[in-house]
Amino acid sequence: MIKIICGGKGAGKTKQIIQAANGNAAIAKGVSAFITDTKRYMYDIERSVRFIDVNDYAVAGEDAFCGFVKGIVAGNHDTEYVYIDGIARITGKTLPELAGTFYMLDMMANSYNLTITVTCSCERENLPDFIAKYC
Repeated sequence: MIKIICGGKGAGKTKQIIQAANGNAAIAKGVSAFITDTKRYMYDIERSVRFIDVNDYAVAGEDAFCGFVKGIVAGNHDTEYVYIDGIARITGKTLPELAGTFYMLDMMANSYNLTITVTCSCERENLPDFIAKYC
């Protein structure tokens, strides 16, 4: 399942995704991973949630990001929750250019029974259809 947290800049998307990650940390039976491109929120995330700054792994671009997410799941088959804060920033693409990434996330979520939560800096009515269907 994919969940979208959307809104304009300063709407509190990061705060919402952090609350979701921390809230699920107590009930998760498997592994949770929080993926972002900054260490700013490292200490806001519960210790049981794996905090990953993609800059530590030189992830650049959409293809590298897709491979990175697949590697996280392949590296630990107990992965249950994946949180992605700022997918457009991480990939260096605009939301309308991320159809392939969302297709991959959907396939991963369905194949491995994952719950993937993604923040998108865009108002709900302006989301591309391939993202809006997850709202």
